Amino acid sequence: QVQLVESGGGLVQAGGSLRLSCAASGRTIRTYTTGWFRQAPGKEREFVAAITWDVAFTKYADSVKDRFTFSGDKAKNPVYLQMNSLKPEDTGVYYCAASPIYYSGSNSHAYVYWGPGTQVTVSS
Repeated sequence: QVQLVESGGGLVQAGGSLRLSCAASGRTIRTYTTGWFRQAPGKEREFVAAITWDVAFTKYADSVKDRFTFSGDKAKNPVYLQMNSLKPEDTGVYYCAASPIYYSGSNSHAYVYWGPGTQVTVSS
């Protein structure tokens, strides 16, 4: 079994930055793809970003491209998501997820392990 825990969320003003982390414990998932998803109040969960375990491929939602990026030692544990130039529409609960399928990308059904989420609130 794998446990994922997100951290780094909080309240920030528009234009500010946050860095989310996703820490994994339990059975090793070194060859898993890590994805980030978010869910705003009253909306469906949506894809944010994903990175393969070998760092060969990354994918970002169009809405966050050029603002969000994987930082630190990329796909190593923990995985960091640097979020810059935050906008009020980035507000939501951010979930980290892990998938054994290499090209999982934005396919939420491919992710088998999920963290409890961390709240990100961007004020205008």
